[in-house]
Amino acid sequence: MSTLFEEKWSWIESSHGLRSGLLENTSDAELAFNPGGQNITLGALFREIGEIEQSYIDSFKTFKQDFSYRNPDPSIETSVERLKAWYQAMEDEFKAALSAISDADAQKTILRPSGYTTPPSFQIDIYVQALMIFFGKAVIYFRAMNKPLPPSVQEYIA
Repeated sequence: MSTLFEEKWSWIESSHGLRSGLLENTSDAELAFNPGGQNITLGALFREIGEIEQSYIDSFKTFKQDFSYRNPDPSIETSVERLKAWYQAMEDEFKAALSAISDADAQKTILRPSGYTTPPSFQIDIYVQALMIFFGKAVIYFRAMNKPLPPSVQEYIA
């Protein structure tokens, strides 16, 4: 295991645990919820954070970030089980990608779409921040549905 993995994986894993907690409390029917206006459905919100996650995984493999990935399965945003399976596959891929970064590679930089470069350790911090933004959005959806939040999300996010 790389030093980077040892130092940072627990942040990613615990954040993914919060996301799993939200999914555990969501039905397929609730994924279709849209609070109105120009908002997307709850399922599309879960798909969106997955696509962002894939972008970060790929950035640790190529040292270049690209946000163009889109999940080709349109039903992903209508099925809790498909989302869970997709997230698990990405978590395994994320773990492998971070584990493969040597201590020397951890000193390289990742080129972001804006032209900004960041070391892998800070790239992980940015990813966790993206998850926190997702959680803030998801909390609004759950509250709009009058749905209780999982205790972990209530404690750390809401």
